[in-house]
Amino acid sequence: MTTDLLPALTAHLTATVHPGNRVCHCPTTTLAAREDATVVRHAGTVAKAHAPDADPTELTRRLTVATRLPGTLLPRSPRPPQHCADASSPAGRTAPPWTRTTPTPPLGSRGHPPRPPPPHPRPHRRTPMRGPAKAARAIELLRATAPHHPATTPVLDAWAALPPWARDEAPMPDTTTLCHGDFHLGQLIRHPEHHGWLLIDVDDLGTGVPEWDLARPAAWYACGLLTPDEWHRFLTAYRAAGGTAVPPAGDPWTALDVPARALTAQTAARSVTKAVAAGRPLDEVERSLVDACARMGSVSLSSPGS
Repeated sequence: MTTDLLPALTAHLTATVHPGNRVCHCPTTTLAAREDATVVRHAGTVAKAHAPDADPTELTRRLTVATRLPGTLLPRSPRPPQHCADASSPAGRTAPPWTRTTPTPPLGSRGHPPRPPPPHPRPHRRTPMRGPAKAARAIELLRATAPHHPATTPVLDAWAALPPWARDEAPMPDTTTLCHGDFHLGQLIRHPEHHGWLLIDVDDLGTGVPEWDLARPAAWYACGLLTPDEWHRFLTAYRAAGGTAVPPAGDPWTALDVPARALTAQTAARSVTKAVAAGRPLDEVERSLVDACARMGSVSLSSPGS
């Protein structure tokens, strides 16, 4: 159980922050407690216990990339003692330490959005980013847990219309560009020792289609969850920073259509699954995602990769 992991993760993090010191009065806060990830903050350091089925070799590669791109990705905290430097795990769960940072505020609360860094063209290793695989797992979970829910059919229909690579059934068209794999605005943070923005959460980092990294905000915009002004400001900042996922000018949807549809289907699938597990109806946001899936069938795919 996730709750059983918390004491072990807290003890692991405390020993990492205070090696050799058994007496500690620093506050400890649980930031997340899910089956796929548990996150705890102690003083100025954060530890994340990854999912039990996370591949340690691939995670090590992703952590290495974060270390080699310190101006783009938040590296692990340099302070762990030697016995914790390999992110050894409590209860069999990998738990590397990270420096506490300040997350991105909502777009509407600041004058200028952050400039997302462009995809880095030379990854350390050819480990595929996990975006399509995670989307496919969300769809499989929907099939398994909510086969008769009225929202399941439009979500599955939207998913079935996607090209094979977006459903994780074929290699991605781009196998050289480094992608975050799970980008959203909450993944942008400010570090106390850096002046610019950094990306966190390297769980899904790898090579693949850079358009996927804009898919979530694009999907939010298409579903009405991100206002046109916020989307325009974000897209303008991305282009100004040299982002390569969309053309430098003109219609971005020729590139973003397929990934945005995939993220819409994935998010809708998760929403339906959670609602069924909780025994409750879909809320307004969840219904908007399902409605967007239902509308996809009447609009042809515009991506060249379709």
